[in-house]
Amino acid sequence: MFRSLVTHGLAFFLLLTGPAARAVDEELPNESASNLSTLGRKPDWSELEKYQATITHDEFVHLLNDVYCSRGYNPELIKIEPDAARILTATGTQNYVVLHFAKSEADRLPLTQWWTAPSALSAPGGAGPLAGFHIALDPGHLGGTWAKMEERWFKIGEAPPVQEGDMTLRVAQLLAPRLESLGARVSFVRDKPEPITPYRPSDFEATARQFLEHAGIANPRESFDGPADPEKEHTVGWQRELLFYRNSEIRRRASLVNFRLQPDLVLALHFNAEPWGDSNHPTLTPNNHLHLLVNGAYLPPELELDDERFEMLQKLLSRAFPEELALAETIAGTMAKRTGLPPYHYKTENVTPVGTSGYVYARNLMATRLYRCPTVYLEPYVMNSRAVFVRVKAGDYEGTRRVAGKIRPSIYREYVDGVVDGLLAYFKKTRPL
Repeated sequence: MFRSLVTHGLAFFLLLTGPAARAVDEELPNESASNLSTLGRKPDWSELEKYQATITHDEFVHLLNDVYCSRGYNPELIKIEPDAARILTATGTQNYVVLHFAKSEADRLPLTQWWTAPSALSAPGGAGPLAGFHIALDPGHLGGTWAKMEERWFKIGEAPPVQEGDMTLRVAQLLAPRLESLGARVSFVRDKPEPITPYRPSDFEATARQFLEHAGIANPRESFDGPADPEKEHTVGWQRELLFYRNSEIRRRASLVNFRLQPDLVLALHFNAEPWGDSNHPTLTPNNHLHLLVNGAYLPPELELDDERFEMLQKLLSRAFPEELALAETIAGTMAKRTGLPPYHYKTENVTPVGTSGYVYARNLMATRLYRCPTVYLEPYVMNSRAVFVRVKAGDYEGTRRVAGKIRPSIYREYVDGVVDGLLAYFKKTRPL
């Protein structure tokens, strides 16, 4: 997903120390620590005890090498032995937690988790094919008055601005009643065009300054001159905004998902984009494509951070990946059929292709990492594609219309149809009759 002039990699995972490194979500308390990601939570390694003897050596190694650490990792962090894995709990120490493997498939101890896979549900009876299944809809970004700050906004002429956060919310509002009519329980992670975190950019003043200080930027500018400012990343204003909407907001959503909603599946709804330059005079592209993301493909420097290493192991040991991949592959197929879109091909090294459809990648995004249940992250359509812009400008409508020379439903309802088709297809394959 395009982010205007955002630096990826180590700069984003700057190590913070002292009070500025606190977690801002009261549901994820933290003590100051020197080797956490920005605003990260100090791990409670005892949480891994419930996974003792629930996974075999071979499955652990497969998931580690082929999914979660497919870009490699420091073997001093995770030492694989025939009967156990020794996991470093704090970088720079010799403190390890030992995770014992099940001796065989037959010897596995049962997993305890709060989410349920469709295959483990009882037969639905007459309550609908998705009965008993809890889906949380997570409309990406914020929209509304926050869209410009997020840099998920552009405008062409007199047409209404294109704002991803508003578009994803519209998809969620249309998707929820469709899923409920099929028997699912549906929750919203965000149901308004505004943040759910109570914090605002001004709350991250000290953290932003420390971020820039650790990055070697002395006497940073206070503010920046709009999205096109080439030095905006070196300003206090831009960094504190980023901490607000990219970090605090997602961490608050994770807290809501993990400790209150506890769904069986999160659908993270997004639209994609390609670089558009000046948001007031954006570049439209002929490109249009589709892909879906699941958690994985951690970069070696990310695994050096104690909280990310811990969160990676939580995802691995929960066995969310097989469910995520199967769901993502199925939904990718139905969305490709509905939209006619080709798969997106990454040109960066921070992903690993998974599955066989060509549409699904593993990637370490904060949301897919922190949500402790199967999470499928959808990225259909390129918002600044010429074809998509015309459809967005046409808005939402019932039935079909001729738009851009073709008879078609609104882009929002086409999105919803693809997701619903995929869930129905997956439940038909996996749920007992």
